Amino acid sequence: METQLLVPLILAVVYISYKLLHSKYYQKNLPPSPPCLPIIGHFHLLKNPFHIFISNLLEKYGPILYLRLGTRPVVVLSSPAAIKECFTKNDIIFANRPHLLMGKHLNYNFTTLIFVQYGDLWRNLRRLTTQEYLSSTRLQMSSNIRKEEVSVVVRQMFIGCKGNFKKVELQSIFRKLTFNMIMRIIGTQPFFQEDEMVDQAKAKEKLMDLKSTFCVTGKFGLGDFFPFLKWVDIWRVEKVMMKLFKKRDKFLHGLINDCRTRRTNSSFSASTTREDRKEEKDNNTIIDVLLSLQESQPAYYTDNLIKGVIQVMLIAGSEATFTTAEWAMSLLLNHPEVLNTARMEIECNVGYDRLLNETDLDKLPYLHNIIRETLRLYNLGPFGAPHESSDDCTIGGYYIPKGTLLFVNFLALHRDPKAWSEPTIFKPERFEKDRKGNEGLQWMPFGVGRRGCPGEGFAKRMLGLMLGILIQCFDWEQLGGEMVDMTTIMERGFILKAKPLEAMYRPSKSMFNVLSRL
Repeated sequence: METQLLVPLILAVVYISYKLLHSKYYQKNLPPSPPCLPIIGHFHLLKNPFHIFISNLLEKYGPILYLRLGTRPVVVLSSPAAIKECFTKNDIIFANRPHLLMGKHLNYNFTTLIFVQYGDLWRNLRRLTTQEYLSSTRLQMSSNIRKEEVSVVVRQMFIGCKGNFKKVELQSIFRKLTFNMIMRIIGTQPFFQEDEMVDQAKAKEKLMDLKSTFCVTGKFGLGDFFPFLKWVDIWRVEKVMMKLFKKRDKFLHGLINDCRTRRTNSSFSASTTREDRKEEKDNNTIIDVLLSLQESQPAYYTDNLIKGVIQVMLIAGSEATFTTAEWAMSLLLNHPEVLNTARMEIECNVGYDRLLNETDLDKLPYLHNIIRETLRLYNLGPFGAPHESSDDCTIGGYYIPKGTLLFVNFLALHRDPKAWSEPTIFKPERFEKDRKGNEGLQWMPFGVGRRGCPGEGFAKRMLGLMLGILIQCFDWEQLGGEMVDMTTIMERGFILKAKPLEAMYRPSKSMFNVLSRL
């Protein structure tokens, strides 16, 4: 009898809760919204690909869209004015992250920089990131690491093609290259060995393991939208997340232990001189810095906090960078006139008697414009990370209740015909000639406000160096003379290239002597 009464009781509680929420919200001036159903809200309307579905709703209902997914109110913005209002006047209100399952199970119980709540821990993590890991001084100290890793790839590509055009699959090269760069900055050792960098067969198993360990998940669980069903894992999302977490945590724990062992051996080495110790301090990795802080404040800088910092660097730093590099090369292959202009800029400002380095990037504005235009057209996350309002507020005159999930539609913003001339066309020169839409809140691939990505400078250095050297050192052609397929897929909440980029390359005659000496 008790079991028979349980289901009607749950339904009654859900219905009463829905009526109370409905009454509370809809007596206010909420943003425009499609008709919704009781309990599930707008879930029945959701379609794939999700970013196109949302863009269509924004076109129909306006640049401030209100949805209700289960018990969660959601607002999606595509208006620069509304975005400015959110991240200026209401910036503190929207500085929080929602409590989602991925934050709990994959982000050390909401203690990583991406998912930590706004407060003292967030301030400390943000300070560490901007001052210790991504400061101009730290980036300059790690510039040789990035150049060395790019040089390894260039050398192997040069040896492999023997002066003739050869096919290369660039997605895996960019993935391995960016991961190696970040791994060395974090903990000194590259993940892929030199012979594995361009030989996909040799690195196949490690590459698949890397993808499965550090894949970015954009999945939500049932409990994210229906708190009263948190104990039900119908979609098996939690089970998958917990399995992924164990694998990822084991990898990160190994990095910390390796660094800890190295530090211990170095400290007790009788032959270590004061000069050696000073050099080691200057070349400290990110884990070294965190372990030093742990020694003075062990209760605060726990291993889990350190692992959270490393995880954000590995995932955010590598995934977005290699994906953008692949899109950029795809666009360049389909627009050879842009590729030639970039090559001429490098020829005039760097020459062909040495490899381009990071100090040259300030002299290559057109290369930077290529990166900017790629990020405008193919930003990895069409909506970025979600924000959550910590209090009631208004946006564009509309009432936004406390606990609302906020998403910014970067895709719509970056392709808005009111802000950009010919918005779907790849035109790097627009950032030189057409200043309309180039400033302020029209272009924001790295987010905006307090929770904006602090790694913009780091990403631009990696992208500029990788693309610049590949353009300088090699001649590039489309595979089979056909246009590169630019079809996109929505996977794990991100816009990715449907087919990995393949292209033909050969050493540039002007760089042959330099490449021969690598």
